[in-house]
Amino acid sequence: MADAEIIAVGSEMLTSQRIDTNSLYITDQLNALGVEVRRKLIVGDDRALLTDAVQSALSHAEIVILTGGLGPTEDDVTRQSVADALHRELVFSQEICDTIEDRFRRRQRKMAEINKRQAYVVAGAEVLPNANGTAPGQWIASDGRVLIMLPGPPGELKPLFANECIPRLTKLLPAQVIRARFYRVTGFTESDLDALIAPVYTKYTNPSTTILASPGDIQIHLRARCGSAEDAERLLAEVGDPIEELLGRHLFSRNGDPLEAIVGTLLRERRATLSVAESCTGGMVGERITSIAGSSDYFVGGFVTYTDRMKADLLGVDAALIAEHTAVSKEIARAMAEGARSRTSSTFAVSITGEAGPESSTGAPVGTIFVGFAGPDGPPDALRFAMPGDRARIRGFATQAALDLLRRRLLKLE
Repeated sequence: MADAEIIAVGSEMLTSQRIDTNSLYITDQLNALGVEVRRKLIVGDDRALLTDAVQSALSHAEIVILTGGLGPTEDDVTRQSVADALHRELVFSQEICDTIEDRFRRRQRKMAEINKRQAYVVAGAEVLPNANGTAPGQWIASDGRVLIMLPGPPGELKPLFANECIPRLTKLLPAQVIRARFYRVTGFTESDLDALIAPVYTKYTNPSTTILASPGDIQIHLRARCGSAEDAERLLAEVGDPIEELLGRHLFSRNGDPLEAIVGTLLRERRATLSVAESCTGGMVGERITSIAGSSDYFVGGFVTYTDRMKADLLGVDAALIAEHTAVSKEIARAMAEGARSRTSSTFAVSITGEAGPESSTGAPVGTIFVGFAGPDGPPDALRFAMPGDRARIRGFATQAALDLLRRRLLKLE
């Protein structure tokens, strides 16, 4: 398997104002070709530092990709740094200069003298035309390795990489078939999940296994690379089938779909409708549900009832019940769900009330969350959760818990 290193160039990405997103796109594209990205690096606009970084990358990676630093200004040092690293000269290309000048002319603008810097090419490099900007890419094959320079703007980089680099890389790399499974799981901590499935996946280096965790939602990526589709699918089954059995009802997606898409499909299949009532999450459940196109087929609407008075006025929650149990309780979560369902005539309703912190307003520990559920079969119910983390994480966990409770009730898993 070939390996690669990505170097993002630009001092702005060493501040809090700019994030390197190009490397995510490039990594995804390389992985699809069977190339493993071993290291990513951000280097500021420093010629000497970048020269060192390029030499280091070429010493251990077969494919080195640089993004950014190909502009016309003094701080655009990528071309010169690569030339220094390879001990080559920069050569002026009149053809590139004419192309840049023509681009300006078509926009009824005069090309500045400074833009001629973008017409310099590392000696021996193949020019990669950029149809969306003035900075062409460059492809350099050297000592069995490939070095690629790409412009920084994503609108230029992505089409250039897709149209110019992927076909070239495909010819260089051995033919491979790649198949993947993309699981999503809830109800585990990352460490507990890994302890459960590690005895299965650690026996294999192919398929590769990646685990990514976010509040209440853990992703498991299996990727097999083989000479044939049959071999790839066989390997995925050897690893994936036992993992699926271990995950059981905690597994909510086998294709990477988020939980809001899963519950949307379940509601649509049942020709059922949903309403929500939220307190501490402030509309986060409704936002996730409506992020799915076509959710108006099943989502009636929601209530954000942050105060006790709004719970009473909008949902009909008895003020005496709140006074007796506090707003953070099973009783109120049940009443909120039933109130949302009765006022919207929806088939189902879910509710959330809790203490998201940083301080408690009811005396319940921060992280205490109650999720209510109401449906046509039986009285409303509610579950209690103890969510870890700060306010943002608690609210994220609570939102996921509400959607998962709905999923499990729709599937009659409990």
